[in-house]
Amino acid sequence: MNVVDVAEFAKGGAAQVPQVGQENEVAPGAKPVRFRWADNAVFAGFHTATAIMVYLAGVPTWGALGLCLFAYLVGMFAITAGYHRYFSHRTYRTSRAFQFVMALLGTLTLQKGVLWWSAHHRKHHKYSDTEKDIHSPFQHGFWWAHMGWIMSPAYMATDLEQVKDLARFRELRWLNDHFILPTIPLCALVLAIGGFQAMVWGCFVSVILLWHGTFTINSLSHVWGSRTYATTDTSRNNALLALITLGEGWHNNHHFHAASVRQGFRWWQLDVSYMALCVLEKLGIVWGLKRPTDDVVAGFVGGKCHMIGATNAETVEPTGIVAEHAEEPAVAAV
Repeated sequence: MNVVDVAEFAKGGAAQVPQVGQENEVAPGAKPVRFRWADNAVFAGFHTATAIMVYLAGVPTWGALGLCLFAYLVGMFAITAGYHRYFSHRTYRTSRAFQFVMALLGTLTLQKGVLWWSAHHRKHHKYSDTEKDIHSPFQHGFWWAHMGWIMSPAYMATDLEQVKDLARFRELRWLNDHFILPTIPLCALVLAIGGFQAMVWGCFVSVILLWHGTFTINSLSHVWGSRTYATTDTSRNNALLALITLGEGWHNNHHFHAASVRQGFRWWQLDVSYMALCVLEKLGIVWGLKRPTDDVVAGFVGGKCHMIGATNAETVEPTGIVAEHAEEPAVAAV
């Protein structure tokens, strides 16, 4: 692999995708997109308002910091195990009630609606690191991949065609259309119980940390780290990103076999979200976890080896972008 010029991405510049075995699909006549602060006024305003409130709240207590950490961990689990592994890839099954709980917790992170998030993520896997990939740092620059795209007017709409399996649930459609509303009573409750400082750290600082923790997977996990499997994109494994995102940093593993609920394929690849899902499986809350087979971990798909460095290794298209969602309902009938 070529060495990635991270400095170029930090400037917001676009770059050509390094070849990893075969030519990627490029959208005919596609135009490059650039980060624009005007499109991110709300995003920037949230950061500014939070900074002012942190100053007004004074030195945080241990209780406020603990609440912030708790909110971060719950929110990150909701995004990684919920928005990502369940709603986007359908890598396990659950009840309709717990499906709603995961959607609600993810909604409270203010990363937009569950249908919007899942639809865009499925497109990302389909067009990863091509010009059709809306948050590729190689195609559109580091800052666009990190946060510019999410507030762009071009990507505000939810493509329901991508998430027909999810759009049939009216409660998910409601959450998707009103993703800001659940945060309001949460802030009021925390303010009433814990006071102003608790609200600032538990509802605002934690959200900003969740934003940037999650966004590193878009901006850094195709730039920084190592590659185990020869995929058509430039996804990488990164232990630090895995730590702050509860397992999402094993991104090359994920792009190699997106149908797997487990992203840390090896025992030493810490995947906290998968561990938590295993506990929920023991409790009967989730079931049907789609784990990688020994052949997949060894790099064998379609009778061929795709492990980088192996003799006659071949590049492989991503497998299992959505795990059987069209054929098998992911929720129990209620």
